[in-house]
Amino acid sequence: MPTKTEKKAAPTEKVALYDKLIATIPEIERKGSTVPYTSLNGNMFSYLHNDGTLALRLSEKDRADFIKKHSAELMQAYGIVQKEYIAVPEKVLADTKEMEKYLKLSFEYAKTLKSKPAKKK
Repeated sequence: MPTKTEKKAAPTEKVALYDKLIATIPEIERKGSTVPYTSLNGNMFSYLHNDGTLALRLSEKDRADFIKKHSAELMQAYGIVQKEYIAVPEKVLADTKEMEKYLKLSFEYAKTLKSKPAKKK
């Protein structure tokens, strides 16, 4: 069991699926080691939770469409419902071709968000 300072990493097979998905859009760079994620201008737009669930940030319309089409739900993590993120069902994550269009929509949505300044260490 991980200690407080040691974070549990996402399952390697889910990380591989996430990496395969990200590779479909060369402009996107995967960041993070324990919690793999993508971000643009300081705004995260996808991440892989340590339980293996992919969270994808989408516009309100795209979220509603995804939830309806894939019987998905809003992402719940760290004790809160993340209102802009959907939890991608496992079977959909495995379908890279289907997920590619949603990752593109997420990336495009991130471009519309106000830039966040980098935090000083």
